[in-house]
Parts: sequence; structure tokens; C-alpha cells
Amino acid sequence: MTSVRKLSTSSDSSQIARFRGRPLRRLFCLTAILLACFYVLAVVASDELLAVHDPLARTDIIVVLGGDGPPRAARAAELWREGFAPRILVSGDGDCLSIRDTMIAQGVSAEAISVECQSGNTWENAEFSAPLLKAMNVRRGALVTSWFHSRRALDCFALNAKEIAWVSWPAERSMSYPRLIFDGLGFQIAKEYLKLPLYKSWFFFSPV
Repeated sequence: MTSVRKLSTSSDSSQIARFRGRPLRRLFCLTAILLACFYVLAVVASDELLAVHDPLARTDIIVVLGGDGPPRAARAAELWREGFAPRILVSGDGDCLSIRDTMIAQGVSAEAISVECQSGNTWENAEFSAPLLKAMNVRRGALVTSWFHSRRALDCFALNAKEIAWVSWPAERSMSYPRLIFDGLGFQIAKEYLKLPLYKSWFFFSPV
């Protein structure tokens, strides 16, 4: 009789444990589904929510931001060849020299290119470029970066170089949305939604 009671008690405990575990599993599954939905929507909406596309018009300089060098270099070289700016400034510590060399290989005059190779993030791109642009007497500038990075970049440069009228001519999306979703670039796009409000808070408390 005692053994039957022990077996019954053990069975009851197992059922209770399973019952208590189900809500946690359901919560985990629901969280995973919501995150996956957010990720897909973030990628698909990136052109609308993160990108800034301004009309083309002549400017004093094109500022190319490092980070995703080849498409940004190609976009800046194309704009320079079409005569939208006489000078180019490359900003970023990781690939500024490779971006410069790529643009030269694509027909940009070496004398037209300046580099700022110390900045390690978007805020520093703007902060470290600002004195160089001031020394060049720039009044109108164009930013070239990836499309999903263009809104945050524009905010940074508008705050650090307020005397300059900024426009955005980003490197356009070259992959389809389905490919982006399964590509590493998709995660960079999703992170941009987190970085943008953080930078907005930074702007609010910035002494600039």
C-alpha cells in the first residue's frame, strides 16, 4: 500500500512539474515568434523607416563613411564622375584607405580625395570630420553611406556640423528582401532600429 502511495505521489509531482513548465515553454515560443516577426518587418521596412534619399544637386563635398566600403565607394565615385561635387572626404578608421583606393581605381582623381582615418563610429565620423570640413569652407555637403544607416548618419552630421546644409545620397539596396532576411546584413539593419533611439538620446544630452 505504501509503495502505491509513493508511486502516486511521484506521478502527481511529475504532472505538476509538466504543468508548471508549459507556460514557460509557451512564453519562450511566443517570444521567439515575436522576435522573428520584428526581424522580418525591420528588414522589409528599412527603406521606408531608416533611409533618407534627397534629390541630386551640386554640393561642395561628398563625405563617404566607412563600414561597408565597396558599395559606398562605388556610389561616391559615380556621383563625383557625374559632377555633383568636386571633392570627397572619406571618414572611418577601418577601411578609409581601401575606400580611397577603390574610388581612384574607379576614376576619381587622387587629388580630390581627403581622408579621416581615426573615427570608430558614426558619431565620431561626424565629430572628427567637422573641423576638416570647416577648414575646407564647406557650405553644402552630401553623405554617402548604406541606405539603412543614412538617417542616423545625417542626424550626427547635422548636429556636429550645423553650419553645413546636408543631403543624403546613400548606396542603394542591392539585395532582395528575402535575401537580406537570411544574410548577415539583415542583422545589421535590425540593430539600426536599436541604435537610432540610443543616438537620439545621446543628441539630447550632447554639449555640441
